[in-house]
Amino acid sequence: MAAPTQSASPLFLREPEIRRGIELLYFGYSHMTRSIDRGLAAQGLGRAHHRALYFIARQPDLTVSQLLALLAITKQSLGRVLNDLGERDLIESRPGERDRRQRLLRLTPTGVALESELYEAMRARLSAAYASAGQSAVGGFWEVLEGLIPESEKARVEALRD
Repeated sequence: MAAPTQSASPLFLREPEIRRGIELLYFGYSHMTRSIDRGLAAQGLGRAHHRALYFIARQPDLTVSQLLALLAITKQSLGRVLNDLGERDLIESRPGERDRRQRLLRLTPTGVALESELYEAMRARLSAAYASAGQSAVGGFWEVLEGLIPESEKARVEALRD
């Protein structure tokens, strides 16, 4: 069982509380992603590859431009990632039906298996943290994270829920 969490000060907008939030966000995310690093390294992949696999799994037939917008990386960086994933038979690309210049991305069966394995490791970590914190804390956590997303990107993030 986790140690009891210190509650936030009523003066939660002061520097110590902000710094504590930054530190917890950094270390929490860092430890969650470390849970998949070994599996990625065994494939010769990194976290950028994982992010691409994750979003392609969430939205089969995602276009390259949609993935580029989700990941907010350069075309060159995404090109390297997609080439690596394609060479390892983890993704496949096909032309769009209306616009043949579009490239629609989806996971291959090998890609589905790897993404599922990585997701399960992260799911286990986050589920344990959710269970420890309780339902109301999870809602508050989501609200804080949503507050970090610029208004111009909220629709894109919300579309992932469908």
